[in-house]
Amino acid sequence: MRSLFARLAATISELKANPNEVLNQANGEPVVILSHNKPRAYMVPVETFEQMQEQLEDYRLLQEARKRMDDESIPVSINELRTGIQEKSAQGMEQA
Repeated sequence: MRSLFARLAATISELKANPNEVLNQANGEPVVILSHNKPRAYMVPVETFEQMQEQLEDYRLLQEARKRMDDESIPVSINELRTGIQEKSAQGMEQA
């Protein structure tokens, strides 16, 4: 059997009939929504969803950083980096 990642389950019918009651019972926890006794969706609080999105983006950035670790490096001084950033910023302002 499939693992469910929520302590509370509600049917689609229960959700339609009284969504606020389902949210209140969840008390900030995820709710698995069932249809014909099979999981169809998860309902999570906004804060939880936003946190999940941030963690997913962090994971993607970490994966990209790991891929780039073996790339050839180019030594750059902090002053060269600052100058490059300032030049790009100035170009962007000119184009706007």
